[in-house]
Amino acid sequence: MTNKELKNIKDFQPAKKIPVTLTTAGHQRVDNYFWLNERDNPEVIAYLEAENSYTNSMMNDTEKLQEKLFSEITSRIEKDDKSVPYFHNEYYYYSRFEEEGEYPIYCRKKGSLDAQEEIILDGNKMAEDYSYFNIGDFSVSPDNKLLAYCIDTMGRFIFTTMFKDLQSGETIGACIENTDGSLAWADDNKSLFYVLKNPETLRSEKLMLHVLNGNQPDKLIYVEEDESFYMHVYRSKSEKMILLSLSSHTQSEYRFLNSAEPTGNFKIVQPREEDLEYRIDHFEDKFFIVTNYQAKNFRLMETNIDNSLKENWKEVIAHRDDVLLEKIEIFKDFLVVSERKNGLIQLRIIPVVGDEHYMIFDEPDYLTFIGLNPSFNTEKLRFCYTSLTTPFSTFEYDMITREKTLLKQQKIVGGYNPDEYVAKRLYATAKDGKNIPISLVYRKDTVLNGKTALLLYGYGAYGYSIDPMFSLSRISLLDRGFIYAIAHIRGGETLGRQWYDDGKLLNKKNTFTDFIDCAEFLISEKYTDAEHLCASGGSAGGLLMGAVVNMRPELFKAILADVPFVDVITTMCDKSIPLTTGEFSEWGDPEDEKYYEYIMSYSPYDNVIAQKYPNMLITTGLHDSQVQYWEPAKWVAKLREFKTDDNLLLLYTNMDAGHSGASGRFEQYRQVVLQYAFLCKIMGNSIH
Repeated sequence: MTNKELKNIKDFQPAKKIPVTLTTAGHQRVDNYFWLNERDNPEVIAYLEAENSYTNSMMNDTEKLQEKLFSEITSRIEKDDKSVPYFHNEYYYYSRFEEEGEYPIYCRKKGSLDAQEEIILDGNKMAEDYSYFNIGDFSVSPDNKLLAYCIDTMGRFIFTTMFKDLQSGETIGACIENTDGSLAWADDNKSLFYVLKNPETLRSEKLMLHVLNGNQPDKLIYVEEDESFYMHVYRSKSEKMILLSLSSHTQSEYRFLNSAEPTGNFKIVQPREEDLEYRIDHFEDKFFIVTNYQAKNFRLMETNIDNSLKENWKEVIAHRDDVLLEKIEIFKDFLVVSERKNGLIQLRIIPVVGDEHYMIFDEPDYLTFIGLNPSFNTEKLRFCYTSLTTPFSTFEYDMITREKTLLKQQKIVGGYNPDEYVAKRLYATAKDGKNIPISLVYRKDTVLNGKTALLLYGYGAYGYSIDPMFSLSRISLLDRGFIYAIAHIRGGETLGRQWYDDGKLLNKKNTFTDFIDCAEFLISEKYTDAEHLCASGGSAGGLLMGAVVNMRPELFKAILADVPFVDVITTMCDKSIPLTTGEFSEWGDPEDEKYYEYIMSYSPYDNVIAQKYPNMLITTGLHDSQVQYWEPAKWVAKLREFKTDDNLLLLYTNMDAGHSGASGRFEQYRQVVLQYAFLCKIMGNSIH
């Protein structure tokens, strides 16, 4: 820590150094801050709280701005909001918020939207005794009388499954602890399938059967022994099947059971094979299968449920080199296909009889996705649409007449005019000649003089594509003169599965160099310069932030790193940590010499050196189960030891939350306004 930083708060002490020698693949590393992984050590808690105090002290001059931002953002939220109802099994279901309520209230009405409202779950009442609260999955029994639901009160994605009698409103039966939040009722209205987590690694690993009012203990149905696999149980859209999804990053396996026979044996659709991925949908006597079997960008197959091995699969939609087949939705007379081409989602409507067509969208950069469609027997498709300038919208599309009907658009209280903003899709050229898409938005009256404040966001991992979506809070940045941009770098699947493969394992550095190339492109095109360029990423995107500031620290003025995965070697060597064993196919196993050397060449924590770093705000959660809090804590400690500048380096730990941050529709923005205030503080007179 520099003297300039230290003088701003009394008694703040950098983390102490306790050398620990770690050995991996025959190589030794000395980790001076390894002790920070002792979650129950009072010294660790005291250190995190001291860092929080330091952050609060250094951000003290932005308190009024933070309150203004919080008021600004939350005032845009429609207080008495309500979701679009959907009809299922005699009832209309929806959620709503009350005036100052932080949590949703889940409701239903029988037969008609004019019927009397039944409150299924009141999140506000349920959350009263908790600093963090989240309602996960919930499921109503086939006879509509019982409710199974899951709650998480820590933020570690460890759920408690509970039961409620919807006629009396009373909680019934015993609570089931340590579940993954997935549920599936059998037809008998008393048998519920659920999944237990490993208490140490938090891997979902055991399929269980619970029988309400039964005298027997819950029955173990299946144990997943492969530590790289996770499981999820659910009831099919057809209601005829209980489906068990088993998957790693590179393999899939599905098992199915007739929902009318809960004591029967699950059958396998297709046994797992190396590099074989598939997803299934059930309709009548068939499984429809989206798979990468001999199809890198996936194709659609079908097979009879009694002959479901891949040798019996018949092609419905062929593989295409330039189109990624992502998802399907089945109706009695239609098949809807979600495809990604040139980075954008297209919805393709294929009727049983007649010509197929694609839905038409007017904006050059957008996100659309298939919504909730619980019924087979309808010609109406529900889908959602958004863009960097268009609030989230729910539509109903008549697949015969091709007419769109807007059911609901996110209301921005106080007014919002999309015509006041400009959204673009640009392309940067990578060092190897690849074109990297960039989504960009700013106010029309923003002065583009090459010195405009710009926030560049990136992720680039797991094949997860960061699509251009509307953000209610982002308006506050845009209205202060910021440009916001998304770099669609390799590691995501924006341009197909090859785009993902080219940003993982021994190709991981493409993710980082792509981001740098996007930053340099935005500077060369006079949108910003290095004195006004900020960057942001979370989780694996936090790894991205750590890598690029080690590689090109002079390119960025400020960095936001949220729950950053930065201590890659140490984490990937510890199989007791949640997610580690399933991640080898993404990052590589460092016990293998070639992966050890490659990961060591970019791992942010291991590559901190004596140099100038940008201004940085790093945020985490004490209960994070996906990226443990000690990774950012150790990273900050090492940065304080080595950095040679007087720029701000701040760590904020939410002591009550996990990977997703604070719960509550208003409170979730507290961290957002801290980040925005940090950016405004660094930009100073460059914004208005």
